[in-house]
Amino acid sequence: MVPAIILAAGASVRMGRPKALLQVQGRTFVRRILDTLHAGGIHDIGVVLRPQQPAAAAEVVAAGAGVIENAHADAGQLSSLVAGLDALDVPGVESVLVTLVDVPLIQASTVRLLVQRAASSTAPIVRAAFRGRHGHPVVFKRQVFDALRAADPAVGARAVFRAFPVEDVEVDDPFVVEDVDTPDDYARLAR
Repeated sequence: MVPAIILAAGASVRMGRPKALLQVQGRTFVRRILDTLHAGGIHDIGVVLRPQQPAAAAEVVAAGAGVIENAHADAGQLSSLVAGLDALDVPGVESVLVTLVDVPLIQASTVRLLVQRAASSTAPIVRAAFRGRHGHPVVFKRQVFDALRAADPAVGARAVFRAFPVEDVEVDDPFVVEDVDTPDDYARLAR
């Protein structure tokens, strides 16, 4: 079983408002990603949010996913990844697919390809790449779960990427490397 974690607990300081509720293609970012993950064959999904985000939480629940609150969101992205991992790591979970709320236009075909490739790859980390640039989603196999939990929050998951083999899977999906962090990024995406 491969559940998914959507990291959406950032402070959105550069954007000036929560990214999860920004609109693209007639849906919120978080709804668009949830729909994509469902279409890609993943149905056990947790969205990591900051506490007191009732509108985002309602959107997640309406889309059939679970809300995972990260009370330590200001500690950095790794804290959200660990919160998601702790919530979804149950017997039978072989790996988790992780993506960011600020990459809202990934394709369902990318999700399917990464999950399939991770099942046959010897690498414990499999991530999407487009024209040689790596991005999201990323699949972490069980053998790196403890390393993620033990990683230095100041360094984040980068330490785990350096310590374990990573397979980059080239996908025909430019949106795996298109982060939306600022109003300018959002305006570009809307075009």
